[in-house]
Amino acid sequence: MNTVKSGKRRSDALVLFGVTGDLAHKMIFPALYAMAKRGALNVPVVGVASSKWSLAQLRKRATDSIKASGGIADRRALHRLLSLLRYVDGDYNDPATYLALKNALGKARRPAHYLAIPPALFTTVIKGLCAAGLADGARVIVEKPFGRDLASARSLNRIAASVFPQDSIFRIDHYLAKEAIMNILYFRFANSFLEPIWNRNYVASVQITLAEDFGVKGRGAFYETAGCLRDVVQNHLFQIVALLAMEPPTYRGFGAVHGETADVFQAMRPLKTGDLVRGQYAGYRKEPGVAKSSDVETFCALRLYIDSWRWEGVPWYLRSGKFLAETAAEVIVQLKSPPQRLFADSAPAPGGTNYLRFRLSPNSAVALAARVKRAGEDFVGDQRELYLIDERPGEEAPYERLLGDAMAGNGALFTREDAVEAAWAVVDPVLTKHRRAAPYRRCGWGPKEADALIADDGGWHNPVPRPARA
Repeated sequence: MNTVKSGKRRSDALVLFGVTGDLAHKMIFPALYAMAKRGALNVPVVGVASSKWSLAQLRKRATDSIKASGGIADRRALHRLLSLLRYVDGDYNDPATYLALKNALGKARRPAHYLAIPPALFTTVIKGLCAAGLADGARVIVEKPFGRDLASARSLNRIAASVFPQDSIFRIDHYLAKEAIMNILYFRFANSFLEPIWNRNYVASVQITLAEDFGVKGRGAFYETAGCLRDVVQNHLFQIVALLAMEPPTYRGFGAVHGETADVFQAMRPLKTGDLVRGQYAGYRKEPGVAKSSDVETFCALRLYIDSWRWEGVPWYLRSGKFLAETAAEVIVQLKSPPQRLFADSAPAPGGTNYLRFRLSPNSAVALAARVKRAGEDFVGDQRELYLIDERPGEEAPYERLLGDAMAGNGALFTREDAVEAAWAVVDPVLTKHRRAAPYRRCGWGPKEADALIADDGGWHNPVPRPARA
């Protein structure tokens, strides 16, 4: 297969492989509706699946999806979206499916092909598009996980690059398009006060928690093929680490940012068995599609080191899991204690020293914690947070932003080939060589082994429903 030519012109059609699936229902149709409301969707949207549906059924599915996501406030936008929909039914392994797609695209010559399908089918569809002549001038958008280990990621990168130019391959991690995640990058490099302390001399440790208070929600069969380490840590949490740990870009452009984040992944020390705690919530094995003796982890905690001049020796603690006490995502950058302890109540303790908090969800905030003296003669104080920013209504949803950017050829919020492979190289040693998943009860904070992992650094800082105000 030969790499086809790429252009920077906007895509003139959107093809959705897996259009009848769960991702399309929950995320993509609401995003397309939002684009239609803004007047940003004016090209055919061709759905492809093997569900034996009619176009009328697809339109009903889209309508139901939009209703479930928040209701239909703009009937004209809905009608516009439905009028743009097309449907092709067929097997992804059958060349006739791609010929039917070619007919459905009509005069469109620069389609964006969105692969909202199981990763095992990525190669099949990419080769099918190439064989049918549907890759020339086109773009491909690939959902995570991009591979399931280092070897498969390298193989998939080779296959994609043999058909599409690198600047026409868009690897989605929707977390990168969240406003709160983008604010990490802005906050770090738009403020001069942070840089002098943003290093191993002042930072004691970094914690990142992504917690969910629900289970696999009927997606047990999928989770059996992934697990928390592949599904969340290797992509979402690593991307947050990269934005926090990267060096300042040399110029303002996504190419410079991509280069610096890739350097972070390459500086990460490959994980060892003792760096990882895996857990499984009580009752997971009773979920539909889950093996009765499953050892798949629904919780993951790990200790990570970045072997760079800036971060040498600073531990990064990452954890994520299902059926935890809260649904929340937050970062705690714990600063070192003052060099001399003048006041007894300023002794190091969990949350007792200065820290910077990035609250990512469910509400967005940045807060700086410092100790403030109480009124009176005694030198006794309290930890208070200076609240720097709060949630902003009306922000663009991640999938709306990503779809628009991919169709415009803007790769700023997508993941580069070398970064994907470097991230897999970090977790590859423990994907198969690890301890069994420890059971944990629902509505807590995971197995006790995760507490032992971070005990020497003061313990986990559990997210609260909302950061306290001073």
